[in-house]
Amino acid sequence: MDITEAAARAADQVLAVGESTGARLALAGAFYRDGLARYGRAELSFLRWEISRGVLDASSGSPWWRAVNDRLLRDKTEADLLTTTGSGRASTRSVELWVEFAAAPTPAGWYRAHNASVVSGYLEHEDLAAAELPAERFMINVALLRVLYTHLLAAEPQAALGRLARLGPRLADPRRGSVGLFLDLRSAFPHQYPLTGFTVGAMLGAEGRLARTLDYAIIVPRMAGLYDFGAVALEQPGLTGLFRDGSPCYATATHHRFWTAPRPAHRLITTLTGTRSRR
Repeated sequence: MDITEAAARAADQVLAVGESTGARLALAGAFYRDGLARYGRAELSFLRWEISRGVLDASSGSPWWRAVNDRLLRDKTEADLLTTTGSGRASTRSVELWVEFAAAPTPAGWYRAHNASVVSGYLEHEDLAAAELPAERFMINVALLRVLYTHLLAAEPQAALGRLARLGPRLADPRRGSVGLFLDLRSAFPHQYPLTGFTVGAMLGAEGRLARTLDYAIIVPRMAGLYDFGAVALEQPGLTGLFRDGSPCYATATHHRFWTAPRPAHRLITTLTGTRSRR
């Protein structure tokens, strides 16, 4: 199977999913067979959340969420075809990373492959994200921060959690339920789509206490370093352009007031986890 055939067949399979949420779930899960089965836990849980929000509906959903999910599906499907046939070359570096993960699965390897596909989708479709409501764009930036941080937690736990580093690999393991603390957005944001009537401030005011602590006491102080880490680990230099003037800026202007941790309790946790800037 040559590079064109594998990529074309993968694209056809994603296109064939169409409106069927069951078919989309089945295609997403098809990669995770045998020894890889448990690695699909976090991704498939997030996909079910996307489906339940309705963002993947072709008629009433979000073109951006659908495009990013399609990129992830295409990459995995192409990698699966290459792996099962044992021939051909990957069409992109993100597909290569999925092939490498399948050959030697590790938690850090899973994040590298998964996040390379997701970030590729982000970079390819910023124009679609710009058409979303401000509250949705804020959520999209938070989702990126969460997956980058969880990758750091698995790959470089000392940088991610300071003196609590020994907890990092266990917390970030995509095969464990604990990873939902970081990748499950249900406790952080409203479930509906579109987020009509929601301002970013009101949405943050309703955020769960644990979700807010994770974001503002642990992740936000590391923001600049996360984009640097991701750019290198994922071989995606364009990622650094999604952080400007101290704030995430994907598909939106920066809003410094939303990216601060003013509460004393947050500063205490930041100190406890030994936050250090990577810059």
